Order: sequence, then C-alpha cells, then structure tokens
Amino acid sequence: MQIQHLSEQEVIRREKLKELESLGINAYPAALYPVNTTAAFIKENYKGEENKADFATVCLAGRIMSVRDMGKASFAVLQDSTGKIQIYVRRDDIAAGEDKTLYDKVWKSLTDIGDIVGVKGYVFTTKTGETSVHVQELVMLTKSLKPLPVVKEKEGETFDAVTDPEFKYRQRYADLVINPQVKETFLKRTKMINAIRDFLNEKGAIEVDTPVLQSIPGGAAARPFTTHHNALDIPMYLRIANELYLKRLIVGGFDWVYEFSRNFRNEGMDRTHNPEFTVLEFYVAYKDYLWMMETTEQMLERAAMAVNGTSIAEVDGKPIDFKAPYKRITMFDAIKEHTGFDISELDEAGLRDVCRQLHIAVDATMGKGKLIDEIFSEKCEHHYIQPTFIIDYPVEMSPLTKKHRSKAGLVERFELMVNGKEIANAYSELNDPIDQRERFEEQVKLMERGDDEAMFIDYDFLRALEYGMPPTAGIGFGIDRICMMMTNSPSIQDVLLFPMMKPEAGDY
Repeated sequence: MQIQHLSEQEVIRREKLKELESLGINAYPAALYPVNTTAAFIKENYKGEENKADFATVCLAGRIMSVRDMGKASFAVLQDSTGKIQIYVRRDDIAAGEDKTLYDKVWKSLTDIGDIVGVKGYVFTTKTGETSVHVQELVMLTKSLKPLPVVKEKEGETFDAVTDPEFKYRQRYADLVINPQVKETFLKRTKMINAIRDFLNEKGAIEVDTPVLQSIPGGAAARPFTTHHNALDIPMYLRIANELYLKRLIVGGFDWVYEFSRNFRNEGMDRTHNPEFTVLEFYVAYKDYLWMMETTEQMLERAAMAVNGTSIAEVDGKPIDFKAPYKRITMFDAIKEHTGFDISELDEAGLRDVCRQLHIAVDATMGKGKLIDEIFSEKCEHHYIQPTFIIDYPVEMSPLTKKHRSKAGLVERFELMVNGKEIANAYSELNDPIDQRERFEEQVKLMERGDDEAMFIDYDFLRALEYGMPPTAGIGFGIDRICMMMTNSPSIQDVLLFPMMKPEAGDY
C-alpha cells in the first residue's frame, strides 16, 4: 500500500479543514447547489446598464484560482467549466449580521486557491472595465487538500503553464485545472467523432458493439494482451481489432455496420503508439476499395470542417488539406520512387538482399510481407505529408484482403498516409472461405517461425464465411492519430485523457 507523505502545505490545509468542521461548516456538502449561469455566459452577454437587470441575481460555482486581499474586501478569480470570471467579496456583504466569521475566518483564513465555492450575487463592471460578480452569498462546496502547481498569468493569459509531460499525462485532472486551454483539444476530439458519427448515420450505417474480451485475438497482425477466464478456465485476449466480428454481421444481413472500438496491443509506446487506443471500423456490403477511397475523402473533409471550420489543418507547421480528392500511388511504385528498387518480382531472398543494401535491419522471423513492410516504413512513408492513398499491396502483407481483380500477386487494399503516418487501412474484403483458410494457415507458419504478431486461425469466422459473405469493403481508422492531426498535437498522449504511464514508485 502506498504511504502518503504530506507536504507542509497539505498539513496546513488539513488543519483548516478541521477548523471549518469546528465552526459547523461542512466542507463537502451533499446538497444541490442551484447554479443558474456560467462564467462564459456572463462575460459574453452582460452589457452593463443595457441589461444589468437580467444579471441582478446570478448563481455560479467554481474553483478559486487567485485572490487579491484588500482588507475588508477581496477580488478573486473563479474558474468553472467554461472559463474564468472575477468575483468581488466584501465583508459587509457576506457577514451574517454582526458575525464577521464568514468573511474573516472562512473566506480570508480558511479558503485556499483550489477550493471550490458557490457564489450568489449580481454582475457589475469594475472601474477598470472588468466584468465581475459582486458576491452576496458564499458557500464552501469542496475543500482542496492539495495545492495546485503555481501558474502565472498576465492580462488574463497564461504565460508559464505547466508543460512537464510527466505531470500533464499522469495528473490530467490537475493539468485541466491549471491549463484550461488543454480542454480545447478534447472538445475538438468530441466534435471530430460526432461529425464522423453523423456522416455515417446519415449514410444509413448502423452503430454496433462487439466483444472486447475474445477467445481468438483476430482481425490484425499484432501482439495481444492475455488474461484468463476463471469460470470457463480458458485463456482470453483483449481485442486487437473488431474486424472479424463486424464481418460476421455482414454475413448476418447488415449492409453497413460501424463501431468506435477501444483496442489493445501489447507492443511498444512512442509518440504515435499507445497500448490502448481508439479505432473506427466500418464494413459495407456490395462495395469495394475504390468506393471506400471516395467515402474516406468525404468523411475526413467533413470532420476537418467540424473541428477547425476549414479543410486545412496546421500540423507541425505544415498546412495539410483534407479536401478531396487525395493522391493515389501503388506500394511498389512508391518503393521504386523512393529507393530506386523495383521489388515487384522479388522472392524472399531478393527482398532480404534489398534490405541489406538499404541498411534496413531484418531477422529470420520475417516473411515477404514483413520485409516489404519494413522497406516501405523505413524509406517511403515519411515522404507522404498530404493525404495519400497507398494502394495495391502484395498478397503476403494482407491475409484478410481480396486478391486484385487484374494484378496477379496483389490485393485490393489501401492505406491512407498523412504527415508521414498511416491513419487508415482498408480492403476489398476477402470473402472466399477456402482462400481465407489457406491465408490463415500461412500465418500459422509465420507464428511457428517466431512472428508474435502473426494471426491466429479463427475457425468460427471461417464457418461464418462458409455461409456466404457478400462482396464487402471495410476500413479501420486510427482515431487518435487523426485527432493529433486535426488538433496539431505532437504526441498521441496529448489527445488521450489518460494515456498509459509507468506506475509511480510505491503504487500498488
């Protein structure tokens, strides 16, 4: 069990809490507080003499962020979920008759920065022209026992906000309090997801839920997290993808299904990878990957407009335009353009030789698909800044994809690259159960060679395909990566409210 070591300030705050209790004041009241407005609403709508009657009785609640003591009166900054507003607290206004305890003790002595209070009063404009609330009633709603990190402001703007990633990602709750501008990223994330959901719903897609806990971790080449189901006494896996379940629903008669899926992959962590992440996948009957490219362009253009009011997002100092149409280039052409090698006819030995000449590290577990993927990842993908569809992949890289209708050895697949990173992966889905079984068996051979990302055989999915799945197009989008680009966030941790962190010393 973690032992709590209190700082001097934390000890003092606990003593203040006891003193409040001795005065009969509950620092954590359960009663409803009748908030009727917000800081943002007041600042946006108060017009002084013109409409002061409409703001004669306001009630709001929030956290005390700063205090300027002036003896028998104080100015303070109150922050609620919409922003900050100045409040004016005067002894004669909040004292109960001749009893000055509420002001002198509760407000001046026992209230700290970070405490959450409720205030009632009226809105006025100070001599310096600042819209403020003249407090006539003050209530302690929550006593803060841990001091917030000190953040300095000038003319209403934060100029030394806490930027330490260790603090920001581990204590997101405090980060949001002292760096309220961080909230804008997550509001934009919600706008983006809502715009995508509206787009799909308007097209007639059906949102569904599929299992997170799975007996077979299928639908992607990735290393799963493992667990155990005690009642059934079987191993279980956190899902690495929801693809195979969504395609089961296409077999069952749905024409268009989608899911915002929380996926888990037991792999590395870096600027663009978190072990737990959000993916949007959708599958549409009687469509192909060519149709899916057009739909993807339309959807992402709409999402960009919803987030920023324009199709252009500023990413790492570069304008990236999500307006359709996007460039298209085959994987082999991309590799030839950026390496000078035509690998389209090479076997595994030939690919290994190319990797050697390009100084790309490989190992014995890698088959043709992995070798081609390494060449593209190392030498090509970082060149694609504007949205670009990389199309027509080798069959060895795509065990769930339909073979190309006109190009032997390839499949009908694309990945969407933006700012040098993949943000979407799509197929004309493989619906031949015999071909699918053979591809799964090839994956087993790779697993036997030591590839811990090779796919398991999902026999129930094969059974579903044997009932017949119509021609289908499917796609998966990395929602976190798209959000990074739409909000110009440098790290995936910046768009996750609670990213994965190594436990602190002493955690249990």
